[in-house]
Amino acid sequence: MKILIVQTSFLGDTILSTPVIEGIKSLHPDAELWMMTTPLSSHLVAHDPLLSGVIPYDKRGSAKGLKGLRAMAAQVRAMGFHRVYSLHRSIRTSVMLALAGIPERIGFSNAKGRFLYHRTFRRDPSVHDVLRNLAILEGETDITTLKADMRLFPPPDGDISENLKQAMPPGPFALMVPGSAWETKMWYSEGYRSVAKALINKGLFVVVAGGPAEAEACSQASRGIPAINLAGKTGIGEMIWVASRANVIICNDSMALHMASALKVPNVAIFCSTTPAFGFGPWKNNAIVVEKELPCRPCGRHGKRECPNGTEACMREITPQQVLSAVETLLAEEHS
Repeated sequence: MKILIVQTSFLGDTILSTPVIEGIKSLHPDAELWMMTTPLSSHLVAHDPLLSGVIPYDKRGSAKGLKGLRAMAAQVRAMGFHRVYSLHRSIRTSVMLALAGIPERIGFSNAKGRFLYHRTFRRDPSVHDVLRNLAILEGETDITTLKADMRLFPPPDGDISENLKQAMPPGPFALMVPGSAWETKMWYSEGYRSVAKALINKGLFVVVAGGPAEAEACSQASRGIPAINLAGKTGIGEMIWVASRANVIICNDSMALHMASALKVPNVAIFCSTTPAFGFGPWKNNAIVVEKELPCRPCGRHGKRECPNGTEACMREITPQQVLSAVETLLAEEHS
């Protein structure tokens, strides 16, 4: 049997979907398993040993619009899949998979175009997103018996650039990822800088990383201190490689949090305008959430571009000492 998993949402959503890979493989060990993602997310699952291949769907670029949808449907149809599990819930995905003519289409009951699936299952909003994704297998097994671990596999050392290898610290290090796609999810850069300075003074190396859009936050967080700034210098695969070597990851409610969970790296997760109650908190790794309880939190499920109250209290009232204390607790536990 040839099976396709579809998740063409954000990077973090792709990581949160990876337990489904192992879940399906445990139910259908002889199946040929493929995954469809965005081109950027394809690097997150490119080295998963349970996948036979990855199909990048550039839905906002070369494959956008009705023409691109039809072309992708034709490509999928030609590959001869017998079943698809669609974790993505957009009408575009539903239509594309129907046009592809996959004989058995399984999705979620709150998907747009749910009538285009043969079977649908409910996502429970009260549980972690890992369990919400695994609910797509409820028609085949008791999902509480599944392993439910997020999965990430770094590229082999031979695929890593010599420049990056040479930039890496010679000893234990903390990885800081101060950016986010949403401004109100970002703890202020000076706070990161204060924590980095304190950790360096204690003898720990600090690496600061993020994508090109996060270069300014990384620059501010590493300003004037001997931290290694890798902002914009790593692709997704190389970022996994770096993160897998960290002793602790310090980040906002962002992809880096889910990366830490998947790699089982200790994590200090700083929640500003959002809360773990939405189901996107740390999962199955040693982690501490740092947050400020406020009556205005949460102000949105995915954060906002600016604070609705103009105070930025959820960001400004978390102190460097709170974050530093959490880091020290995790490091002490790892060495005990």
